[in-house]
Amino acid sequence: MIEIRNLTKRYGDFTAVDDLSLTVARGEIFGFLGPNGAGKTTTIRILAGLSLPTTGDVLVDGIDVIADGTRAKSLMGYIPDRPYLYEKLTGRELLQFVTNLYSKEWSACEPRAIELLRYFGLGDWTDARIENLSHGMKQKLVIVSALVHDPALLIIDEPMVGLDALAQKQVKLLFRRLASEGKTVFLTTHTLSVAEAVCDRIAIINRGKIVARGTTAELKNDRALEDVFLELTYTEES
Repeated sequence: MIEIRNLTKRYGDFTAVDDLSLTVARGEIFGFLGPNGAGKTTTIRILAGLSLPTTGDVLVDGIDVIADGTRAKSLMGYIPDRPYLYEKLTGRELLQFVTNLYSKEWSACEPRAIELLRYFGLGDWTDARIENLSHGMKQKLVIVSALVHDPALLIIDEPMVGLDALAQKQVKLLFRRLASEGKTVFLTTHTLSVAEAVCDRIAIINRGKIVARGTTAELKNDRALEDVFLELTYTEES
């Protein structure tokens, strides 16, 4: 579903992503981990078609994200680490707006929207203005808005920010359900327990390069994932 080949992104003399290559299969939950400043968000923004690479290729379902961005983006739902919401809209109006952006009919997307809103306990808040929702409720609405058009690929940067324990459990179960339906989830998180609980495979990036990849069991090798992560990303600097 995702193919990244020799991706490099430079800002002047600084290389944020350095010759990165990886593939993610359809129906896979893939965790992309790394410390602050490692290149995670830069990679995600290029994957989502929001930033141009210096060199390299990025394909989603065989579609070149750079050359045919509109078609590639139609397959995606994207949740940035700092989502922006139009707070004077109601939840329903926001979701209708999103479906219009993807050239979808609201009548076709509404049943999915209502099901997801109810799943997250937002059913009674559908017609409330977003400004009246709590931070956690807004975060759940953002997740619904990324899924309302039924994307084949969900790209999500820090999915658990602002969510309580129940909502975190709901998100984990939702990710597994999406994968069982053949959807692909590409996520970054600093919460290693989340990656360990839901991801089929993980890649760890440090200073723009992938320093390890594999299943959780392969990476852990009878050790704590936290210990492996810290050894790969911080030992050199300590």
